[in-house]
Amino acid sequence: MMTLKKSSIAMMTLSAGLMIGCGEDGGDTVVEGDAFDNEQILIDTADQVIVPTYELLNTRASALVVAVDAFVLAPTDITLEAAQDAWKATREPWEQSEGFLFGPVDAAGIDPALDSWPVEKAELDGVLESDDELTETYVASLDVNKKGFHAVEYLLFGEGSTKTAADFTEREFDYLVASANELQANTEYLANAWTEGVDGQPAYRDVFVSAGDAENAVYPSRAAAAQEIVEGLVGILDEVANGKIGDPYTEQDTLLVESQFAFNSLADFKDNMRSVQNAYLGRVEAAGTSGNGLTVFVAAKDSELDDKVKTEIQATIDALDQIAEPFRDSITDSAQAGNIEDAQAAILQLMNTLDGEVKPLVLGQ
Repeated sequence: MMTLKKSSIAMMTLSAGLMIGCGEDGGDTVVEGDAFDNEQILIDTADQVIVPTYELLNTRASALVVAVDAFVLAPTDITLEAAQDAWKATREPWEQSEGFLFGPVDAAGIDPALDSWPVEKAELDGVLESDDELTETYVASLDVNKKGFHAVEYLLFGEGSTKTAADFTEREFDYLVASANELQANTEYLANAWTEGVDGQPAYRDVFVSAGDAENAVYPSRAAAAQEIVEGLVGILDEVANGKIGDPYTEQDTLLVESQFAFNSLADFKDNMRSVQNAYLGRVEAAGTSGNGLTVFVAAKDSELDDKVKTEIQATIDALDQIAEPFRDSITDSAQAGNIEDAQAAILQLMNTLDGEVKPLVLGQ
């Protein structure tokens, strides 16, 4: 979900052992001589975590287009369910990518184009009620809250996840096809941006793994690239605890619940936690890839801290498992209040550990 945005960290070299740059709070970040300097972890983070996640996302988005086309060609409840399942399958790698919302996904505006929330049902209905031709080009021109995952979700599932094939209109078919294709165009762009380079830019994978090279204007040190990883993880933990969970729970407002049409909210949250887990451990189980993650660096510096991080990651997933489905109902169920607050607390604990203990270790502070 587009809430917190991460920009690549620009820093200036002051000496061989000291760097200074702007942190998210506008202050200075000091990188000292004993900071992160492990090239293999950066290579594996790119090649075994980020790129496989984006490639899986694009593969599943392509399958979603196929499933949507099959449903529109033969609209039955069976083909509708297949399209709904394809949406959920595509959602998984996207949510597992939200721990590294930096680079092209940020710079090219892919995050908001794919995943802005909340969406307004009235605005989506307004598109359907217009006389505009619902083509992929037209959908691409729409405001971000009228396209992407949640427009497709609304069209496929309807309010209360009760939609049947018989409920669809021709305009809904057109909007669904155009939206699914526009979504896949963005996932393809994102995968290519990391692996091949787009719009005259080099492959971002090469930019990331060459952190510290003299000509690298984005990451003048390997510690700067590792800091980007940690801050990405901190960002998604903050977003889930305070935004995705906190906002609808505090306001008792189901309209603020992400993925509420598909009843997929808790799956989203847990996949966000797996995004943190994947980036930290250096692997993506769904893609069958593994390598050296930040855990290798942290364990070498402070094995107790490494154990703490891994335990706290699993604790977030376990805590989310205690919240009853669907989340949109649990936020107004007093019997679920303790489970929701426990999950928030577990996520915030992990966020504080990464921000307060792992990041200083990465920066050599």
